[in-house]
Amino acid sequence: MPAPRIHIVTLGVSDLPRSREFYEAWGWKASSASNENIVFLKGEAGVLALYGREALAEDALVEDLPCGFSAITLARNATSKEEVDQWFATALTGGARELKTPEEAFWGGYSGYLADPDGHLWEFAFNPYFVFDEHGNLALPD
Repeated sequence: MPAPRIHIVTLGVSDLPRSREFYEAWGWKASSASNENIVFLKGEAGVLALYGREALAEDALVEDLPCGFSAITLARNATSKEEVDQWFATALTGGARELKTPEEAFWGGYSGYLADPDGHLWEFAFNPYFVFDEHGNLALPD
């Protein structure tokens, strides 16, 4: 059995060019495999894809329901509190909506939440207990 991994996370978006610009402002790089229907953004450990919200619902054979809390967040973990603040400021400048200003967290770290232009939630966090490998990937213990 192959090792479990997530290769692509796809976000349904209402305005593909706007979302592409938003994520490129964070430093994501669009692949040449992108086209007018989908954008593939290359990350170090996977791909973030942007696809029209209605088209994504149609492809999955689900009804496109009004957007509310989806009980899903995406997280980006920093190596310091200052890095969290820097990422947060960059995202806000690019059009993110602040949900929770970065602050000391009950679990001993530092984190804040924001929403992208389509309301997808991102947590930017510093966890002093996390270790990163030589490639910058989170290295959880076995």
